[in-house]
Amino acid sequence: MTKYLVIVESPTKEKTLKKILGKDYIIKSSKGHLIDLPKTKLGIDIENNFQPEYVVIPKQRKVLKELEKSTKGKERVFLATDPDREGEAIAWHIAQKLKVKEGKNRIIFNEITERAVSQAIKTPREININMVNSQKARRLLDRLVGYKISPLLWKKIGKKLSAGRVQSVTLRLICEREEEIAKFKIEEYWTINALFNKIEDEKAEPFEAKLFSVNSKKASIKNKEEATEICEEVKNQDSYVKSISKKKESKNPQPSFTTSTLQQEAYNKLNFPIKKTMFLAQQLYEGITLGNKGNIGLITYMRTDSMRVSDEAKSEAKKYIEEHYGKDFAKSSQKIKKEKTKIKNVKIQDAHESIRPAYVLNHPESIKKYLTNDQYKLYNLIWRRFVASRMKAAYLEKITIDIESGRYIFRTSGSKILFKGYMILYGQNNQDLDKIPDLKEKDRLRLKKIEANQSFTKPPPRYNEASLVKRLEREGIGRPSTYVPTISTLQYRTYVEKVDKKFKPTELGITVNSFLIQYFADIINISFTAKMERQLDEIESKEKKWEDTLKIFYKAFSSDLEKGNRAQKIEMPKVFSDEVCDKCGSKMLIKNGRFGKFLACSGFPECKNTKPFLDRIGVSCPEEECSGEIIRKKTKKGRTFYGCSNYPKCSFVTWNKPVNKKCPQCKHILVICKDKKNGFYYKCSNKACDYKYFFKGDKK
Repeated sequence: MTKYLVIVESPTKEKTLKKILGKDYIIKSSKGHLIDLPKTKLGIDIENNFQPEYVVIPKQRKVLKELEKSTKGKERVFLATDPDREGEAIAWHIAQKLKVKEGKNRIIFNEITERAVSQAIKTPREININMVNSQKARRLLDRLVGYKISPLLWKKIGKKLSAGRVQSVTLRLICEREEEIAKFKIEEYWTINALFNKIEDEKAEPFEAKLFSVNSKKASIKNKEEATEICEEVKNQDSYVKSISKKKESKNPQPSFTTSTLQQEAYNKLNFPIKKTMFLAQQLYEGITLGNKGNIGLITYMRTDSMRVSDEAKSEAKKYIEEHYGKDFAKSSQKIKKEKTKIKNVKIQDAHESIRPAYVLNHPESIKKYLTNDQYKLYNLIWRRFVASRMKAAYLEKITIDIESGRYIFRTSGSKILFKGYMILYGQNNQDLDKIPDLKEKDRLRLKKIEANQSFTKPPPRYNEASLVKRLEREGIGRPSTYVPTISTLQYRTYVEKVDKKFKPTELGITVNSFLIQYFADIINISFTAKMERQLDEIESKEKKWEDTLKIFYKAFSSDLEKGNRAQKIEMPKVFSDEVCDKCGSKMLIKNGRFGKFLACSGFPECKNTKPFLDRIGVSCPEEECSGEIIRKKTKKGRTFYGCSNYPKCSFVTWNKPVNKKCPQCKHILVICKDKKNGFYYKCSNKACDYKYFFKGDKK
C-alpha cells in the first residue's frame, strides 16, 4: 500500500512525478482550482469585512471526492500545486477541504526533474498564508470590479458586456493609441542616397552613402524641389573622404526569459500568439516523453518575472559552453548583475527562477524527434537564449565614414565582429566590415549615382500582441500570467478586433472605454492599476492586510458606482448595410459577434433573421465559370484569410490579400505578400507560377 499522496494541479504531471517518486507515492491532480466564489452572485460579504463565500466549483465535485478517497490510509499528504500565488491558494483550499494536518506539507519545485522533485520532498514547508491572502485580495478585487460594473454596462450600453480591473485598463491603452493615430499629422520628407567609388581604383565596388548634414546641420529636406536642387548641386561638387572613425564596443547577451519576454520573443521570432506560447511552455514544463527516458520536464516553471538562475544551472551551462565552444566563450560563474527592470513600481517575484532548460545537455537537436514542430521551435528558443546568457559579450568594431561634397556630408557605416561571444549562438550578426570599402582619409571619390526618395512620417503603430505585452509589463499592469486571458476577453467581448495582426478598438470598445473613463476614472487608470499590483505584493510580504486594501478600494469605488448609476443610457449608433432581410424586407444591420461581423435584421425582435457579413475587397473570383467575389474572412482563432463568396460551390482561398491585377506570365490573379528584408511584393496566386514583383511603399 502506498504511504504518501502528492496532489498536483495538472494531470499531465502525474506520469512524470510517478516515475521520479516511485511506488511509495500516489500522484493525483486537482485539475486547477477546486474552490472559488459562486458564479451566480457576488459572493462577498461587504458588510462583514469583505469575507468571501467560497464554494466548491460544481464541475470539480467529483474530483474533490476522488481526492478525499485518496487520502485514506496515507501517512502524509504533500501539496505540490504550482509555485505561485494561485498555486498557494489552491494548496490552502485543498488542505482546508481534505482536513490535511497543519504543518510542513507544501512542496514546490520550479522544474519537474529528479533533482528538483527529490529536493522538494526532503524540504517541505508550511503553506504561505501571506501568498494566499494576496491571491484572495486579487480575486475579490476582480470580482468587485467585474460584478459591480458589468451590470451597469448592461443597463447603460448593452447586454453581454463586461469590465475588469486589468482588462479595462488594457482596453484604454488600445483606445488611446487609436486616438493618437487619428490625431497624427502626416508630413512629407525626403532622403538622398548617393553611390560613390574611388577615383584611383575604377574596379572597386561602388558603395552607398546617405546625406547626413547640410552646412554642418542635420539634413532635413521637406519637398521635391529642395531635394532636386541638392542632387543637382552635389553632381557638380568634388567628393572626398573627410573622416573615418572607428570605435570598439561590447554587446552583452540578454538574460534568460521571463514570462513576458518569452511571449514577446516567441511572437516576434516564431510568429506564435501569446496564448499558443503559454500552452506549449506548459507542455514543456510538465513533461515530454523522451523514449526510454520516460516523461521529463524540459524547462523550468513558465510563469515568472524573475531573472534569477540557480548556481547549479550556471555551472552546468559553463561546462557545456567550455566543451562545445571553448573556455574563451564561457562567462565566469559569478552571479549575473540584475538587469534594471523597466516595470514601474512593481516588485519582482523572485521566489523562483527565470525560464531555462531543466538540463542543458538536452540539446534541442538531440530530442527533436520527440517533440512536435512547435514544441521544438519554442524549446530551441528557450535553450539558446539561456545558454547564450551564460556566454561572454560580443566585441564589435564600428566604423563610420563621412564623405564631403561641398557643403554636404554623406555618411556610411557598418560593423565588424572582433569576437562573436554569445552571438555565435543567439542573435543576428551585424554587417561585416568587409562590405565597407577600403578607404582612407582624403581619398578622392567619384559620384556614380544620386537619387532622392519621398517618404512620409508615420503615426505610432497599433499594438500587436508583443508590443501590448511589453507596454503592460512596463506600466506594471497585471502579471504576465494574466496577459493571455486579458487579451482573449477583449476579443471575445468584441471590444477590439485584429487588423493585420494589430489591435484596433471597435465602436463598442470605444463606447465602453469612454463610459468607464467618465465614471470610473480612478479605477480605469494606469497608475491606479499598477498601484494595486504593488499592494498585492505588500500583502504577500505582510506589509499590508488584505482586508484594509479592500476597504480603501471600496470606499472610492462605491462613490463611482453611484455616479455611474445616475448616467444617461447610451444608444449605440446603428450601422446599416446595403443588404435587405430576405424574410421581412427590412434593412440589415452590421453587428459585431464573437467571430467577427455579421448581419442582423433591423426589425428585431419581431424578426430574428441573421446572415453572414460579406467583407468585400472589390476583387472578382479568379476561378473560371465562377461569378463570385473575394471576401475577407476570419478563422475561429481570428486569423484573416480570403475566399470566394460562393463557397462551398467555389473553393478558392488564400491567406494573402488578392488585388485587381493579373499575372503577366499566366494571367492568374496576384496577391500581396511581405518580405521582411525587401518589403511588399506581388505574387501569383497560381502555385505553379513563380512570378514575383517587389514594389516600394506601404501595402494598400
